[in-house]
Amino acid sequence: MDSQHWRAVVTAAQAGDRRALDELVTGWLPLVYNIVGRALNGHADVDDVVQETMLRAVGNLGSLRDPDSFRSWLVAIAMRQIRDRARRKAPDRLEEAAASDFAELTVLRLQLEGQRREVAEAVRWLDEEDRHLLSLWWLEVAGELTRRELAAAVGVTRQHAAVRVQRMKERLETSRGIVRALDGACPELREVTGRWNGRPDSVWRKRLARHIRGCGYCGGTREAVVPAERLLVGLALVPLPAGFTLSLALGGKTAAAATSVGWSAKLLGALSKPAVAMTAGATIVAGGAYVVGQPPDAPQPRAAVTPTATATSLPQRPSAPPATPEASPSPRKEKAVRDKSDPYGTVVDAVDRAPDPNTRPAALPRRPESGVTSTGGPKAVMQHRGDRVTLTGRGYVLVRWQISPKSRPGALVMPSWTGLKGRLFHVASGGSRRMDDPLPGAPDGYATGMGGPAIGYAVLPPGTQQMWQNEYFYLDGTVTLTQNERGCDYGLIVFPTNRDAVVEDIDQGPPQGAIRYGLVRDTGTDSAPVPQYVTRATPADPATVAQRSRV
Repeated sequence: MDSQHWRAVVTAAQAGDRRALDELVTGWLPLVYNIVGRALNGHADVDDVVQETMLRAVGNLGSLRDPDSFRSWLVAIAMRQIRDRARRKAPDRLEEAAASDFAELTVLRLQLEGQRREVAEAVRWLDEEDRHLLSLWWLEVAGELTRRELAAAVGVTRQHAAVRVQRMKERLETSRGIVRALDGACPELREVTGRWNGRPDSVWRKRLARHIRGCGYCGGTREAVVPAERLLVGLALVPLPAGFTLSLALGGKTAAAATSVGWSAKLLGALSKPAVAMTAGATIVAGGAYVVGQPPDAPQPRAAVTPTATATSLPQRPSAPPATPEASPSPRKEKAVRDKSDPYGTVVDAVDRAPDPNTRPAALPRRPESGVTSTGGPKAVMQHRGDRVTLTGRGYVLVRWQISPKSRPGALVMPSWTGLKGRLFHVASGGSRRMDDPLPGAPDGYATGMGGPAIGYAVLPPGTQQMWQNEYFYLDGTVTLTQNERGCDYGLIVFPTNRDAVVEDIDQGPPQGAIRYGLVRDTGTDSAPVPQYVTRATPADPATVAQRSRV
């Protein structure tokens, strides 16, 4: 930024020029938003800290003696507010209120790919103190701050700042290695992360780093690793969310008093507007296709609710399929159930018998694809009640089931799809097995993915369709998937995917070592089935969503 220009703007604002004050706030708000957003990793408190920083800067502008030092002065205020907020809040409370993280917003809004995306995602693995420092170092490398300003904001000498930055960079490189490894296919790493809750922290960073150091697959790099500073040089600031406005409380000042010190009507109007959530939607362009990422709903209360179904007893052996008429794998033969509130078919999945293992799947119809974005990134791991992910776009989504009867068998509370805008179809099932298929080599020969006699079983609610290891859905719009675990220990892993990957999965059958071929459910029309537990509403607790079924 032109230092002479901003010196003149600061001087004019100090003299009471209302237009200059407007320009000052508007011009420097993006820098503050980036520092705070990255330091707090997109936490729900980001907007409050940004607003408090700008309020203090405006309120104390007259005390600034050197207009040339405005930027370093403003950054120092932001860092003080970040540290004050950390002292006011307990660590566990910080995690509870977390919003969509800044790493994902950075990827979406700056259209980062490859190793630049890897750096942004690695930020999640840093401790809070490292994230605070990285928020400044990132902007230093991008040319928005100087090392002198970084050191002043942290409150140390330039020499001490250099040491701290170097140590932070080492941990960032370790975190980049973890991101690469988690995107890989190392079978040993899958075992290591079997009980990981999907939330990066220092304990798992150290645990995964140990694995990577001793693993030839994860430790080997398949491309030259570019230093982070080279990847970030000249990178633009993450733009403010669409419609973002300040919502600063005037504190002890009245509107008249604020006006008397030079606050313009325009600025006062901004100060009185409601805050816009920091997770507002972002639009990016990829390959000529517009992909719109919308924010997740506000965090839901975790009040105790009655599960949809409870287990009265656990079977000693997998029970035989219910004596109901066999549902055709292709809902084309079923009469579609129409709901006037929905503009597309509302044929809902029904209990169905497993097809013959050697029956190859029908051809999967082609549907338009422009890509799906996920608030959980390319791999959202949801292992606890209330975990959720919002999916937006047009394309395919894989939901992979991980049930752990060894930890806690019992009644499943099925996941729910809420806040649907657009269309959502259940198009295929794969993963080489249904969850009730006997597992090869299991004790007694009849333990399944739902459990066994020695450890208990996971029990489905009455009328629920048996899930497969991999379930595929087609989305054209936006929807939020919530993990409603309560009576039984299970997890969901959600991946945006594409039609080719779906076909490759469901075409793997017994000749390739699978238990069975996959199953195509898509009719290619609006009469294709929609998932159970789907609603266009957004209930306070998604576990209460009523099941719609033909059974």
